[in-house]
Amino acid sequence: MAFKVTPWEVSGDVDYDKLIKQFGTERIDDALLRRIQKHSGRLHHFLRRRLFFSHRDMNWLIDQHEKGREWALYTGRGPSGHTHLGHLIPWMFTKWLSDTFNVPLYFQLTDDEKFLFKETLSLEEANGFAHENALDMIALGFSPKRLKILIDTEHAGLMYPEAIRVAKKITYSTTKAVFGFTNDTNIGQIFYTSMQAVPAMIPSILAGKKVPVLIPHAIDQDPHFRVARDVLPKIGYEKPASIHCRFLPALYEGGKMSASVSHTAIYTTDTAKQVRDKVNKYAFSGGRATVEEHRKKGGDPDIDVSFQYLTYFEEDDKRLQSIRDDYESGKMLSGELKAILIEKLNRFLVKHQEKREKARTRLDKYLLKA
Repeated sequence: MAFKVTPWEVSGDVDYDKLIKQFGTERIDDALLRRIQKHSGRLHHFLRRRLFFSHRDMNWLIDQHEKGREWALYTGRGPSGHTHLGHLIPWMFTKWLSDTFNVPLYFQLTDDEKFLFKETLSLEEANGFAHENALDMIALGFSPKRLKILIDTEHAGLMYPEAIRVAKKITYSTTKAVFGFTNDTNIGQIFYTSMQAVPAMIPSILAGKKVPVLIPHAIDQDPHFRVARDVLPKIGYEKPASIHCRFLPALYEGGKMSASVSHTAIYTTDTAKQVRDKVNKYAFSGGRATVEEHRKKGGDPDIDVSFQYLTYFEEDDKRLQSIRDDYESGKMLSGELKAILIEKLNRFLVKHQEKREKARTRLDKYLLKA
């Protein structure tokens, strides 16, 4: 089945090997993992399981770390709706990086982007979702000393002067080639990638010296950062490094989990009942047609969405392998596998939602003051 991956659309069954070739990124190999582990002590399970699978200039970034240079993290979110579990994957990994290497994170909320690209979304709605999405990042446990949040329309005074420096070096032909823009594309969309480049510059601007930056993100955002990597050296900054994760799949329709298709996604605001109902009703099963056949032949965890979600949310390697073995042997039924996932997700979301509500009164502490 053909697949499509752009910053605004992901569809079909993504072939990550082809995507590496298509985007021109590097596969994360054992040698790189050993270098990361040398400094981290233990690899995050997203790395152990190759859920982060690709990168640009990670070896260079580690070189800078080994030289004792300060560096920073940058990731973000386009706020078109409430946060779902797929959005949390790069954020959770970024939190681990921030804690492990004691580095700050600059988190960009692109309310301008979503207003420009979503025909039915008002600017006020996009800004409201930006504030809601920020609560989910804070709920992951960041300290205000490490997490600095930028909302494009609210930090325009800081960001716009830098964005136009970037924009001056990008031609319309480049945006057409990279993003597929046409004569019908509104000029805001054409300009927007300049704004997404800015947080890669902010650490250097604030420090008054060049600061290396690592951007953990889902692979669909790579086109923006390819442009940024080309432009930033032309205006006096270093190319940002990046590390890319696989998509958390939709519950059943292929492609990634999407905030715009509610029944394919589990939101951080969902109730325990909503999670249970969505998983039981929509999560694609790798089980057999009948219990008898399943007991005899076993299920296929590699196509089972519930098991795929557990590869992200079950941190214990032995526990995950035990579930795989029981499912493949037929000892565990699809309904039992779904029940394990439901319990895991609801246990996570109960704690997350408590922290999310507490964050409402603390958001101002995390907004970047410049």
